[in-house]
Amino acid sequence: MTREFRKDIRGRGASSNVTNRYDSLKYEATEEEFDNYIDADEKPLLKTEVLKDSSRTIITENKSPDVGFRFSVNAYRGCEHGCAYCYARPTHEYLGYSPGLDFESKIFVKEEAPKLLREALMKKSWQPEVINMSGITDCYQPLERQKELTRGCLQVLLDFKNPVSMITKNALILRDLDIFKEMAKYDGILIFLSVTSLDADLARTLEPRTSHPMARLKAIETLAKEGIPVGVNVAPCIPGLTDHEMPMILKAASEAGASFAGYVPLRLPSSVLPIFEEWLEVHRPLKKQKVLNSVRDIRGGKLNDPNFGSRMRGEGARADQMAQMFALYTRKYNLNVKEFELSAAHFQRPGDQLQFKLD
Repeated sequence: MTREFRKDIRGRGASSNVTNRYDSLKYEATEEEFDNYIDADEKPLLKTEVLKDSSRTIITENKSPDVGFRFSVNAYRGCEHGCAYCYARPTHEYLGYSPGLDFESKIFVKEEAPKLLREALMKKSWQPEVINMSGITDCYQPLERQKELTRGCLQVLLDFKNPVSMITKNALILRDLDIFKEMAKYDGILIFLSVTSLDADLARTLEPRTSHPMARLKAIETLAKEGIPVGVNVAPCIPGLTDHEMPMILKAASEAGASFAGYVPLRLPSSVLPIFEEWLEVHRPLKKQKVLNSVRDIRGGKLNDPNFGSRMRGEGARADQMAQMFALYTRKYNLNVKEFELSAAHFQRPGDQLQFKLD
């Protein structure tokens, strides 16, 4: 469904189902039809639909040179968090759906994810290496509370002592603290909590079903107190909207106990761009042109830069200022001082222990 009019849909980041780039046909809804889509209280009639993903493999190899991991595991396709800026939205187009409301309301679930992961790690072809979780969609999105597929995968990784890095916007991660404490004993876990903004009102519309920013900071505090290596990711850092918050986020995370920090400027690949533009029009109309012009400042005059390297850091004076600000405040708040490396030295397949025979 595509349309020229926009409305806020409570609890959703997108305001429409933008056209799938690969569809040869499209349907233009009338404003009256769209009005019927929302009740009087602006609560979405569209409920989350859980769909079966019948994939037979679970470990994905990443070949992008500017992403900090090679292998990842994603038990879900689509994400209920509904972040308006999510770079993963275009992946739903490959499944025949819109990157808009469909992405956050039609969630594909790999019910056999833990089983598939165990089978993959049992193969002699698997050489122990760090696996990242939340490389695409958030492994602790709300549906995980019910499905527990991320916990199941973590238990498998613990059984094999295969190291894992994680990044999430959801304080639900604390549910699995018992597993993390065991993993930390062999340098097998590293966690980042993403914090885009400390402004709760902004976060409520920009990333509607994520945890409150203070809850994420509390999660950092709890993990740190339990000896879990934890950091903050200021991502995305949105020029003209949230970039001024970077010092405050780094300070708050450091005070909570974070040891590490990272940041990524806003990326608007392919069909993410119209969704984010629509979000600005609905929620921050007076700032729309300022934000878009600020994005152009770090993207060579364009709204997106697909090139490896520069896409993750931006270019130009404004991007340089962002990098300098990050370097200044990480030093000020003692972040990234200690080096930490995940270890695969303890990897062991269950049943591979030496068998001793009595003479």
